[in-house]
Amino acid sequence: MYRMTRLGLFLLILCAVLSCSDSHRDTHANAYHITGKTMGTTYNVKLISTASVDKDRLKAAIDTKLVAINQLMSTYIADSELSRFNQSPANIPFVLSPETTLVLSEALRIGELSQARLDVTVGPLVNLWGFGPTKRAEVTPSPAQIEQAKSITGLDKLVLQDNRLTKTVSGVYVDLSTIAKGYGVDAISELLQERAISHYLVEIGGEMRVAGTKLGGEAWRIAIEKPIDDSRSIQRIISIGDNAIATSGDYRNYYEENGVRYSHLIDAATGYPIQHNTVSATVVDVSSMTADGLATALMILSGEQAIALAEANNIAVLLIFKEGAEFVEYQSPAFIQQVSIIK
Repeated sequence: MYRMTRLGLFLLILCAVLSCSDSHRDTHANAYHITGKTMGTTYNVKLISTASVDKDRLKAAIDTKLVAINQLMSTYIADSELSRFNQSPANIPFVLSPETTLVLSEALRIGELSQARLDVTVGPLVNLWGFGPTKRAEVTPSPAQIEQAKSITGLDKLVLQDNRLTKTVSGVYVDLSTIAKGYGVDAISELLQERAISHYLVEIGGEMRVAGTKLGGEAWRIAIEKPIDDSRSIQRIISIGDNAIATSGDYRNYYEENGVRYSHLIDAATGYPIQHNTVSATVVDVSSMTADGLATALMILSGEQAIALAEANNIAVLLIFKEGAEFVEYQSPAFIQQVSIIK
């Protein structure tokens, strides 16, 4: 499983507007809804098909796929592939499966793109600040403790050659929680496509990918939550076409000490929680895995850095900043081009 606080990533729930109308352009189409548990959270699969679907068999196939992904990439399964790498010694190449290689390669690509703001080795710093499994630290970490944790973190301490991964320093620990749920969404979407299902919504822990239309022939609508910590309300309702969407935010997972607010999002470059005024980042991409990783990276970058990265790399992102008591939006050119704002 993947606990949502493992790397301090708060995966903001994107509320899909799932209501369907009574009729469809094809009157023989049927809607199906499959739910379950995976990666320390839940999944939802909505699909529309003109052919008869054996719901139990499809759910079994989905569960089998997700169990296999967990067995590869979970840090909470002692004998998972990733856990075995984390337990392995330094300077000895470890052979990865094609699936884990794919996910790690994308994490490293986004890490390089974002000046290491997406860092899959940041776990020791997250734990030190009290956002890991051991929960909140009793006292704020000292500079010496932060430097010690930084000595075993950093993408420069990983070498990936083909499917062989090597850690160059003992104690380096890889956690793919910031990107693996997105990969799971992609894997289930591809499973549906292999079964000639082209109208669907797949969601795992807030990460989402949609294709086709709802039962009424309307586009899937997705609600982005307003970034406030005391209630649930909607910031935007959008339609994204045949794409994926992911949101990262820091407005619910934090603590305060002596008047200072400590976010769960740790900047691996400094070893400290982020201090800027970005409160959420929503990314739209063809891949849920990519959207998942980019949303986290753009949250950790400063607002200016995130905007520059998005515009230089054609990233479709909605950033929300808090300025005083107000929320201010930034929509990248790619977001404006790809996304339909409904409300």
